[in-house]
Amino acid sequence: MLAYVMVGTSNLKRSAKFYDATLAPLGLVQAGGDNRHIGYAKKSAPKKSQFYVTKPYNKKPATFGNGTLISLAAKSRRAVDGFHAAALANGGTDEGKPGPRPAGASNYVAYARDPDGNKICAYCAKAK
Repeated sequence: MLAYVMVGTSNLKRSAKFYDATLAPLGLVQAGGDNRHIGYAKKSAPKKSQFYVTKPYNKKPATFGNGTLISLAAKSRRAVDGFHAAALANGGTDEGKPGPRPAGASNYVAYARDPDGNKICAYCAKAK
């Protein structure tokens, strides 16, 4: 259903550092870009970016949407943990530590905000 997801940034270099580290546990790597945007794709399909970080087209400051959340699939709970740890270590803020959601369920989720305030999540539906 989705073609791609894009979040705005006011500092592309800072965002590259954050997303390179944060998306690595999910198997996503930087797959190109220019001085206005960066694309991320699966390691196995580097020419098929589906997540982008971009400076706004209108050249105004980037803002985040209140209530907007981008959830990225993780292959394991360990990947969710790695995503969250990398986010916090690279300028992100905690929006929900890794754990089952709702409590006791098999869904395992972690939430963070990037340095521009965009809320992102890693999600794994595996029981362990």
